[in-house]
Amino acid sequence: MLPLDSVMVHPDAKEALLRLGRSGTESLMALYGQLRRKSLVIAQYDTDQLASDYAGVHSLSRQQGRHLRSRIGLVHELLAGAPKGMLLDAGCGPGVLVRSLLASPRHDYSITVLDQSQAMVNYCVASTRETGGVRATVGNLETLPFADGTFDVTLATGSLEYADAKAAIEQLSLVTRQGGVVLISMLNPANPYRLTEWFLYWPALRAFSALQKLLRFRTKRPHGANVTGIRALTATTVRRYMRRAGLVPYDLVYFDLTPLIPPLDRIPVLQRWSERRSHRSRPTRGLGRWMATGYVIVATRE
Repeated sequence: MLPLDSVMVHPDAKEALLRLGRSGTESLMALYGQLRRKSLVIAQYDTDQLASDYAGVHSLSRQQGRHLRSRIGLVHELLAGAPKGMLLDAGCGPGVLVRSLLASPRHDYSITVLDQSQAMVNYCVASTRETGGVRATVGNLETLPFADGTFDVTLATGSLEYADAKAAIEQLSLVTRQGGVVLISMLNPANPYRLTEWFLYWPALRAFSALQKLLRFRTKRPHGANVTGIRALTATTVRRYMRRAGLVPYDLVYFDLTPLIPPLDRIPVLQRWSERRSHRSRPTRGLGRWMATGYVIVATRE
């Protein structure tokens, strides 16, 4: 193929072709990034064992388990004034939240669940069968397979971090009826715990793991931290996406106030101290939010 500079082309046409080439390359790179991220996300929960392991995390005493339990408790509180009827849990995971809603006398919903992982959906269906059961489907948050205005309440807790958040929020809005409620949770990216975990602690573990492999060092407990594909957004960004999608945010609550950063939270005596502090800390709408590892936004559909 002849280089573009050696061909007699009108200057304006040449510039257009160059722009097209750059655009095509950028589009291919963007597509590659999206596919790679999606494969990383799917790989985390694509087997029954991985789904079961994730469900078990909710009972752990360390920060990850406490974060998940705090989120579930906060969702229950925030749904107290929400309309009853049809509820969608988009990105249901193993169904721990759904199971708690079915078992609660405070909430009376007909529940539909969706997750991109077949293993997660299977686990959710099996674990909720005795508490009322759910309607379930496998699908993506960016292309929800439901008619517009189907649900009175739509939840996306712990799932937008793994999706195209802007596209997913548009879909959540579409499938919620006018006057219905959309509740979204997100990891707090400005929290010291998350910043340390993502940009210092996990990279250090990966570097140490690579060194172990290089030196052929064998250990029963290998170090490392998988690349997750997580992308957390600030509350300002999420609320902007919600407004553009026809939603009106009316509440923002930060939860799981965590005083330690990794790896200090792995030291038993400090972990117990952190647990006591965290148990006394209530979700906040005020200045303590900088210590929170996550937040929840509640909105109504216009």
